[in-house]
Amino acid sequence: MKSFQISEIKKILLMLVGVVTVSHFVIQLFGHTIPSIIWAFFKDFGEAIVLASVFLFAFTWLIKARPHNRPKHYSVVVFDIFGKEAKLDGIRTEFKTHDVAWSFMKQYKKIYPLYNFAMVSSLPKSEKRVIFRYI
Repeated sequence: MKSFQISEIKKILLMLVGVVTVSHFVIQLFGHTIPSIIWAFFKDFGEAIVLASVFLFAFTWLIKARPHNRPKHYSVVVFDIFGKEAKLDGIRTEFKTHDVAWSFMKQYKKIYPLYNFAMVSSLPKSEKRVIFRYI
């Protein structure tokens, strides 16, 4: 009878040791090993996303920052209150630079408040005139 109890105790102890060992293995696996692998992957993946976005921003900035073909001649067109093109005697309408044309347009708007003014130019690859500013 005593041997029966000792063998039962041995079986129970072996079962407990097996459960504790498997539990420890599962805790190590799911508590430390797998999360550290996943964390490392997403950390590297996040760095790759940030690096890719920096390169994308730099590339788009370089594309936009390259010199464009600017017009070499600007004209000021006068419009009356009905939106029809008009002609005012004694005003300068042909300019070589954008800034000078814009300055004259602002001055003309102060002198002639009932008229509107548009700065236009012809682009090399277009048949139509393009309005750059309107006041």
